[in-house]
Order: sequence, then structure tokens, then C-alpha cells
Amino acid sequence: MAHPMSGKAAICGLGMTEMGRVYKSASDLAVEAVHLALKDAGLDKSQVDGLLINSGATRGINIGLHQKLGLQELNVLTYMQGYGSSAGQMIQYASMAVENGMADYIVCVFADDPLKEGKRTGDSYANRARPDAMAALYPIYGFAGAIPMYAMGAQRHMDTFGTTQSQLGQIAVSQREWAAFNDQATMRKPMTLEDYHASPWVVEPFHIVDCCLVSNGGVAVIVTTADRAKDLKQPPVYIRGWAQQHNHDTGRAGHDPLLYGPGAKAGPRAFAMADASIDDITQCQIYDCYTYTVLATLEDYGFCAKGEGGPFVEDGKLGPGGSLPTNTGGGELSSFYMWGMTPITEAVIQGRGQGGARQAPNDLILTTGNGGVMNYHATLLLSPHAA
Repeated sequence: MAHPMSGKAAICGLGMTEMGRVYKSASDLAVEAVHLALKDAGLDKSQVDGLLINSGATRGINIGLHQKLGLQELNVLTYMQGYGSSAGQMIQYASMAVENGMADYIVCVFADDPLKEGKRTGDSYANRARPDAMAALYPIYGFAGAIPMYAMGAQRHMDTFGTTQSQLGQIAVSQREWAAFNDQATMRKPMTLEDYHASPWVVEPFHIVDCCLVSNGGVAVIVTTADRAKDLKQPPVYIRGWAQQHNHDTGRAGHDPLLYGPGAKAGPRAFAMADASIDDITQCQIYDCYTYTVLATLEDYGFCAKGEGGPFVEDGKLGPGGSLPTNTGGGELSSFYMWGMTPITEAVIQGRGQGGARQAPNDLILTTGNGGVMNYHATLLLSPHAA
């Protein structure tokens, strides 16, 4: 039996700014995204009585965004930070709030502007906080930033299970094939597996195309009750199930946090809420900061056994015409990088049946968010059907 909250809330509005080298401030991009979401839903700003805010690497927006938006009376307002899991978390909290009468229409917004004219992108991602003694050891041994950490996880997977470079490459190729159908995708040039192998190394076993893009942009979604959503401009995308799981690497021997991610525990709880199983999933929108993240997440959710992700993806089943359409807009690897909002935007488009040439079966869409180095996780099950 489904949980009483399953299908009781819905996403009714979606606003997406132009993505990529858009040289505007994060706050301006956030405001633009919110106004686009209101127009999309057919709502007036005066109807918004809730605002949840998440910023990216530059921390360019904060709780004061409501003043710039001119939202003077709000029943729900907070700033959240769970990194790439934040978008999924915001939608979960908004769903509980609207169904329990705290607010009628809650806007969840993310914006970031790491790309600066005339400046290195890496400067935006540099950790300006003074690290503690243990954290300071990582750069000494070559672990500066997220890429080496995820690369270590991918290499561990390869050494443990025999996963190959070409299997990782097939994920990048499949998502590039989807991006060709998406006018908003940054990288639409066709890419073969040979092209993948010829691309520059970043940190072995990652080529540059194993890694997500860097993008400026803003995204906003509006959450309301299922009953209200039925009367609005767009087809509702119902929120059928959700869960979170947050794990941390204690550094103890025998613990493999980069092989066994938190999705393995979040997934069953989300499926139970929706009274569904993995066999009911018709497409996936998976957080794909790296190709390896997709592979490990598919294993964690049980699409294949742990260690079998490489053979599972190598036949191209994630791409157009495949049996498990995944990241149908191109994902963070080929479309744009808006943290957890990237998979959510495509899930909403697909859930509405508005994917055009890239539309895939959408009865139940698995949508995931990932933060840290596979530390923070949020699951959403979205659908055009309330039950």
C-alpha cells in the first residue's frame, strides 16, 4: 500500500534560464528562473507563499533572495545546503509543507555563476575556508577537489570488479546521443567511443568527457498540492515517492563508501512510499557528476548487482532506443550542470510528455541527487500519474 503522502503533491512550474556561458550574477539568474517558473505555471507572484533556496559553488544567493524577488509575506522560507542532494531535498520538504497546509505554492530555486569572464573556472571552486588538520592532508597527497576522489572510486571499482574504460565511456557516449535531441544542451556534437578514448585525460581513469560541465544558470520549480496542480497551465508531475540517505567516510578499514553509495538505502524507502518496485521504473534521471557516479548509482538501486554495472551499461541500454533511458537530456555530462536541478528539470519535462524527439516512456521516473563524494543523497519518484 502506498504511503498517504504519495502523489499528494506535484511539480506545477518549471523555470530554466539559458545555461552555460551566461555572464550574469547568480542572484539575477535566480530571479529570472523564478519568473520563468511562474509564467510556466500560469501563476502570479502574489500567490507564492513559500521559498526554498539553494546556491552552488559560488554561494551567490542566500536567504535574502526573497527581498530581490519582492516576496514580502511568506509562510515558508529557508536556505538549504546539501550540495547536489539539495534540489531533491527541497522538493521533499516542499511537498510535506503544501500537503500539511503550511503554504500553497512553494518555489524551490537554485542558481550558480562559476564562469567569470577573464578568470579561471577553478578559482570559483577553490575552497577558501581554512581546512582542519586532517582535511589539509588531502592536497599533500594529490587529492585536490572532487575529481581525484571520484577517480579513486572509479579505479577501485575497476580493480575490484574488472570494470573497463570502454564501459565508463559508453555512459558518456549514450548521454551525448541524448543531448543531440536537446536544444538547450551545451555539448551536442556527436561522440563515438573512439572519440571518448582520444579525449584528454584529467585524472585517470577519467577523461575530460567523464566529467560534468561547468555552467552558469538558474532553475526554479514550483510545488503545490495535487488538487491545485490539476487546475494550472501545465500537466502536473506527481511526486510519488522520496527518501534521503547521508553517509560519511570514517576512514576505517573495510569500509568502501565509493563502491557502496547511499542510494542503496534511500531507494527501497522511496519505492515503498510509492508502492512500486524497480521493475516499474521506465526511465532514470541520475545525478552524473562523473560517468562513474551513474554506474555506481545504477548498482546501488539494484538495476544490476554490485560490480556488474560495467557489463550492464556497455550495450548502450541507457541511450536512445535502449531498454533503460537514462539522462535523456544529456545530463550534467553533456547538457548543463545545475547540481541536483539538472536531473529534476529533465524529469519534469519527461513527466509532462514534453520531451519531443527525446521523449521516453515516463510512467515512473527515478530521479537522484548526489552531494559531496557520494555522501549526501536524495531520491524522488516522479510520474504523470498520481497513483
